[in-house]
Amino acid sequence: MDYDTKGKVLKKATEWGELFFYRKSDALYQLTVEFCRRFLPQYGDRTVDQMIQAARSGKQNIVEGSEDGMTSSEMEIKLINTARGSLQELRADYNDYLKSHHLEIWAADNPRLQRLREFCRSHNDYSAYAPFIAKMNDEVMANTAITLCHQIDKMMCAYLERLERRFVEEGGIKERMYAARTGYRKAQDAYMRSLEAENQRLKAENLQLKAEIEALKKRLLGDRTP
Repeated sequence: MDYDTKGKVLKKATEWGELFFYRKSDALYQLTVEFCRRFLPQYGDRTVDQMIQAARSGKQNIVEGSEDGMTSSEMEIKLINTARGSLQELRADYNDYLKSHHLEIWAADNPRLQRLREFCRSHNDYSAYAPFIAKMNDEVMANTAITLCHQIDKMMCAYLERLERRFVEEGGIKERMYAARTGYRKAQDAYMRSLEAENQRLKAENLQLKAEIEALKKRLLGDRTP
């Protein structure tokens, strides 16, 4: 049976490793681990666990959301939003650190922030940041992390808008299953109609051949009559 099978139930999985905001979130996680190791007490301070867990939650929920997106657009949207929430908490922790240590949160008109934004915008992977980490003090590292948080959040918001638009256009898995079943039934019905039409055509040809044979027999008998 040759019928159209374009109706898909499972969506193509997003290659999360290729998402710029995932790669930035991985860089942010590694930067956060190093920041906590260098500038926060290793024992007796819950902030360390909170910051590292928030950074890890940000990148891991992007991975899980992308994987779950094959079957559930709703779950993908939910997990990407969870990632946003985790990184917003992390950003707040960095802001609190700067305030409590009387360090500067770089303002928008600060030339250092403008250069930092440009660098973060054009570099996604931790390998681009690693050579500078040892030279950064806590103020620079915290402002770098805050900048990454802002840029990742902006990119995730744009991604969520695309997901929501696709969900409205394509629906969830129930809608895709219904569309796939409907498309399959329509294809089968069309195939059966084509078979019926072919059967009717063959019957007509068969009747025509029988009539021609009978006519030929009569001519042959007539030729043999003395």
